[in-house]
Amino acid sequence: MITRRALLGTTFALAGAAALAGCGSQARAADPQVSVTAGAIRGETTGTVHVFRGIPYAQPPTGDNRFRSPRPVNPWGDTLNATRFGSDFIQPAGGDPVRQEDALYANVWTPSVDGGAKLPVIVYIHGGGWSRGAGSLPVYDGAALAERAGAVVVNFNYRLGAFGFCGHPALEDPVTGLHTNWGLQDQIALLHWVSENARAFGGDPGNITLVGTSAGGASTWQLSLHPQTRPLLRRIISISQAHVWSPYLSLIPEDATAAFDALAAAQGVAVKNLKDVPADRIRDWWVAQFAQPRSQRVVRSGRQYRGPVLDPVLLPAFDVNQPLPDIPTISIYTSTEGAFFTGPNAPEPQAQPTDAASLHAAFRDILEQGVPSVPDSVVADAVALYTDSAKQDGRPADPLSLWTELWGDALIRHDILAFTRRAAVERRAPLYLMEYAHPVKPPYFGVPHESTSPFLFGTYAHPANVAKFGDGPKEQETSAAFMDLVAEFVHGKPPASPRLPQWNPVDHDLRQLVLRDGSGTITAPTKTTQLGVLDAVQWGK
Repeated sequence: MITRRALLGTTFALAGAAALAGCGSQARAADPQVSVTAGAIRGETTGTVHVFRGIPYAQPPTGDNRFRSPRPVNPWGDTLNATRFGSDFIQPAGGDPVRQEDALYANVWTPSVDGGAKLPVIVYIHGGGWSRGAGSLPVYDGAALAERAGAVVVNFNYRLGAFGFCGHPALEDPVTGLHTNWGLQDQIALLHWVSENARAFGGDPGNITLVGTSAGGASTWQLSLHPQTRPLLRRIISISQAHVWSPYLSLIPEDATAAFDALAAAQGVAVKNLKDVPADRIRDWWVAQFAQPRSQRVVRSGRQYRGPVLDPVLLPAFDVNQPLPDIPTISIYTSTEGAFFTGPNAPEPQAQPTDAASLHAAFRDILEQGVPSVPDSVVADAVALYTDSAKQDGRPADPLSLWTELWGDALIRHDILAFTRRAAVERRAPLYLMEYAHPVKPPYFGVPHESTSPFLFGTYAHPANVAKFGDGPKEQETSAAFMDLVAEFVHGKPPASPRLPQWNPVDHDLRQLVLRDGSGTITAPTKTTQLGVLDAVQWGK
């Protein structure tokens, strides 16, 4: 087995997004070369890790392949130059990367290309609310994790937004019969591609751990239950998973159909001919439609996210109504998930509450993302409970802090802890619960949603990340401890680190590991009293 190396001194492969490089240019003698199902590929070596970027795992979803199930990639003749990332998938404007539909590419980091190495395989699904994100982002560079864990690390792009997570019967695929959730289908295709090609990168196809954050965390849960992918997976790590909990947080099939009818009408075409409409026009209409106040939208479901649509084959029920995964699971949430939505550079900036009246309105807006309507008295009770809870715990009770708490509870923490309580009773498989508590740097605050990724991947010191996350001894120790846990887990052992106390699966007392400053404590989940607000209004039901 490959020896796990220390984090410090690891050379990171900087992630520069660029178009897919061509085939057939001359290889340097030291360049690693492997053969996958579609042909030979050539990567490069960075430090002790071999890197292969921009590997097609399916045909481009363009032209007639738009709104269809992913098709197997066509073989190539010459050796493919896999030293640069492929395009990111088209998404809301912002940033520099090339973004287009031709973006179904995988990236692989591995300590060995020995087909007999049998390294565990980590497949990571990026987040972004099912509408943003890419495997090329510097935060997801897999070099440090591959080296420390002695594992093959894979990330990838999948279809996003209207191209990936909606559906309409007029778009039924003539081969598969499916007409929804093309991005979820991409994830299924990627897992089969990994299973078929893991040995080429030194990996063990029988030892795949699926990891994801936010929308990607929800996918780990769903794919662990899907009959096409469950046999491929040994364990999952779900981080800050944005569960497809209810019709209020995701489009229902009827509304998905209505949304596509309206989209087609706005473009002056039949739904079946949306494949001929320029991609940026579809993206722009979709973004504008859901940027409107809820009362002005074509549909009322999908109030916060437009994630996977219920489908008899792909997603037969909302997550809350599905069984728990029957494989070992690590479930992680951050201490203040909501700071991602209320702090600087929020994905959808909103006016911050500054007084009692604006706080009342902000609480109502969040609560009505999960239930049809909320009486004034219930909103007032919610504000009072969150205020009292904060004061009792010695936490800030100003309007911004309280708003931040409800954001994180409603969209992330409530659902994770609800599933954890079920896991403690049903005991289908070991579930380890973590509260990630290492804070970010000012002007950011708290421990926001997605603040785990730089420490999971050891990329906190990358120039794109260091201002927010820091690069001191505490950051180094936190990342090392986090990667220790993952390394043990993917090698089939209980998650453990010499820096941390023993961490056991949840039992009736719901004990969790709290990770902060490179050390840990075992406690009961914190701030549970305030979650009663969401239970009282029957959040998501």
